[in-house]
Amino acid sequence: MDKSAILNDAIRVVSELRTEAQKLKDSNESLQEKIKELKAEKNELREEKQRLKAEKENLEQQIKFMNARPSLVPHPPVIPASAFTAPQGPAAGQKLMMPVIGYPGFPMWQFMPPSDVDTSDDPKSCPPVA
Repeated sequence: MDKSAILNDAIRVVSELRTEAQKLKDSNESLQEKIKELKAEKNELREEKQRLKAEKENLEQQIKFMNARPSLVPHPPVIPASAFTAPQGPAAGQKLMMPVIGYPGFPMWQFMPPSDVDTSDDPKSCPPVA
C-alpha cells in the first residue's frame, strides 16, 4: 500500500464519521425537543388529573349532601288513570274534572310559628260546643 491510498481511506473514514456525527447531533436535538414536548404534555395531564380529581370530590360531596338531606315535601301520589276517563251513567253530561292532589299525612304544623302550634290555651279560648 502506498501513502496516498492510506490517506484517501483515512479521509473517507473521517468524512463518514463527521457525517454520522452530524446525523447523531440532529437526531439528538430532535429527541431533546420531543422530550421537552412530552414533559410539557405530562405536566398538562398532571394538572388536568388534579383538576378532575378535585371536581370528582366536589361532585361526591354534593351527592352525599343531597342524599343526607331529608326531603321536606313528599312526592304527591300518582293520579289514577280513572280520573281522566269519561264518566259513565248519569254523570255522563258533566265535564271532566282534574282531581285535587293533596299531601295527606304531611304535618304542616312544622312550618307554623310555635305560638300558633301551642294548644295549651285552646279550651279557654274556644270552649267545646255541646
